[in-house]
Amino acid sequence: MSWSKQLSLRQVRVRCFPSFVLAVAVLSPSAFAQITIPAYQGTTVSMTSTGAWSIIVPGPAWRFAGTTGTAVHALVASSGTDKIGAWQELSFGYTASSVARTSSIRAYTDRPLILFSTRYATAGPNTAPFPVVSSYPFLHHLSFTGQFAEPDFTNLVNNSPWAFFDDASNTFIISPADNFMTSEMSLQGDRSIPGAISPQISTLPAGFTHKVALVYGSGINNTFSAWGQALTDIAGKKRPANDYGILLKSLSYWTDNGATYYYNPGGSSYASTLAAVKAEYDAKGVKLGSMQLDSWWYPKGPDNSWSSRSGIWTYTASPALFTPDLATFQSRVKVPLVTHARWIDENSPYRSMYKMSGGVSTDPAYWDSVATYLKASGATTYEQDWLGLNARAEFNLDDPNAFLDNMSAAMSRHGITIQYCMAEPPHFMQSTKYSNVTNIRTSQDRFIPARWTKFFYSSRFASAVGVWPFADVFMSAETGNLIAATLSAGPVGTGDPLGSVSKANLLRAARADGVIVKPDVSATPLDSVFIADERGDDVPMVAAASTDFGNGLGATYLFAYTKGTNRTVNIRPATLGFPGDAYLYDHLKGIGRLIPANDSYTLDLPQTADGAAYFVLVPVGQSGIGFLGDRDNFTMLGRKRISALADVSLSNSQGIDATVDFAVGEVTRTVIGYSPKPVESVAVTGKAGNASWDAATQMFSVHVQPAVPGGSARVRIVPTPTLPKVCLHCKNSPL
Repeated sequence: MSWSKQLSLRQVRVRCFPSFVLAVAVLSPSAFAQITIPAYQGTTVSMTSTGAWSIIVPGPAWRFAGTTGTAVHALVASSGTDKIGAWQELSFGYTASSVARTSSIRAYTDRPLILFSTRYATAGPNTAPFPVVSSYPFLHHLSFTGQFAEPDFTNLVNNSPWAFFDDASNTFIISPADNFMTSEMSLQGDRSIPGAISPQISTLPAGFTHKVALVYGSGINNTFSAWGQALTDIAGKKRPANDYGILLKSLSYWTDNGATYYYNPGGSSYASTLAAVKAEYDAKGVKLGSMQLDSWWYPKGPDNSWSSRSGIWTYTASPALFTPDLATFQSRVKVPLVTHARWIDENSPYRSMYKMSGGVSTDPAYWDSVATYLKASGATTYEQDWLGLNARAEFNLDDPNAFLDNMSAAMSRHGITIQYCMAEPPHFMQSTKYSNVTNIRTSQDRFIPARWTKFFYSSRFASAVGVWPFADVFMSAETGNLIAATLSAGPVGTGDPLGSVSKANLLRAARADGVIVKPDVSATPLDSVFIADERGDDVPMVAAASTDFGNGLGATYLFAYTKGTNRTVNIRPATLGFPGDAYLYDHLKGIGRLIPANDSYTLDLPQTADGAAYFVLVPVGQSGIGFLGDRDNFTMLGRKRISALADVSLSNSQGIDATVDFAVGEVTRTVIGYSPKPVESVAVTGKAGNASWDAATQMFSVHVQPAVPGGSARVRIVPTPTLPKVCLHCKNSPL
């Protein structure tokens, strides 16, 4: 702990907290003093007895400051450890708006996080919040707005996190750290930022606590990731893997708005049509993982009819569509179900059976009934739609939390995951409380190229807070939509009419068993695109996802398209984490080029309807090989296809050791890459054909087969040794 020379100590005492002992130093109440504590990588936090506080971040030389507006007492510096990590803290008491408060500024020493906290000792008016950040760098900025949390580079939206960044991508994000459904930040006339509870709530109860987070760092995407990780750590969410649950793991079929069979049985009955859809997938050799039933599946008001577009009448399958019940239908199609839900109709019988608030129930009994029914009916994911409109509780401190808390708890008890739809920014942040909220819609209905840009920005928000983005439904032959959805690392759902499912295209996104071959992280805009879009510059979108095997091996996947008239893209591998030579492969054209270390490559995007191109960028290792992975999967090094990748040192050369995973029914896969000279392949397990190398393109390919059906093949690829020429007439004498 570092202390200002102005510190006047009265006493030292010890307080006991769970899992640690906290040393405390207290200021004399009569002394004017300042205490300074250290934080992450040279950052310091200071406070004076007058209530003025400041934070200095040395890298970009940023200063954040504010004041309580009144003198503080019992200003204490302390240190300890919590579930987030080691911290230093300034805590103090003061009175504002006639309410005694205890507040603190906690600075974490192993991550760039400052956590402000205030506890209200007695009930009182919702005024004079803490903190009010009155001094900070006012930079380029981004917040998120409305349903699906769309990006807003102009306004600073009250119920959103606020991200500020400079031209060098130095970034800070300020947001609520709890009370997400009722928090509000607002830009005052003097540009100060109060971290407050919405003024719609006039009184705060005794014991009420509110927290605000400030996260700072280098890189816009890096700082978003650090901020989101902080929120999930604070709330204790276990972040789901990108294959957690069948919806995230495998291809799904959708019947929502924009799909072929949205409020359209497509024939004599919904049950027979959807059974035929499943049969088509089976016949084409593509396994379907799950099937979504949209709001048509249950009766709605005002006439208890499935075809109504109003709220839930009863949340059970419409007898007109499913006979005898939903469980029987599910056993017929033999795939898990994703079940959609709206709000509860104002005339629904549930209104007299359960505790209600606004358009939803806050009653644990209601949610247990719903979850029990869904579990018995073969549903594995519950989709709560209309969150930003009708499916909301009354606005107060309790009901919005009770609605979402009880929903999550009931579904969790029955092993059901949750998808949020039409969510607003508070719902995105609220999801950090629930480990079973695994994915969230980040695009308007029916995914199309016009929605791509908002989708990638909203995906940045979603992936930061530990939920996987969902693009919504599209048709399987739409290559650009399929690439974008696959790179989200979230669900991939199509809604084709019978007879039109594109097997060839779907098997570029997934294996024959329906398992999606994904990147490790969701595709989000490059930092340079954030900056250009905030300025209003006409630049193409370049969104990046990645697979990282460690030790410098992996891939970055780059989806690029025009947003205006500018078609020029410059790709500089060094800015994407490639310190040496790299190989850039145009997946749609099947061609590539070497980009030397610290160099870049400029290209023009195609003049097509969507102006899109797709590239895979890989490092060139000591062996001279740039291993791209599976030729026919969009995510060429996705872990569901390439489960292991490592450099290998042999007696006289360096090479690549790759494990290729197969689904049952897949006989041969082809792996490809770059090498400046011919290569050889050796199967460690399974089978590997002779490597083919093209001198003109300097690309190689190897056909591999698994050791057993549905198993894996492990292959080593090394440069062909260059042997000395030998004199055929001279025994053992080289030429």
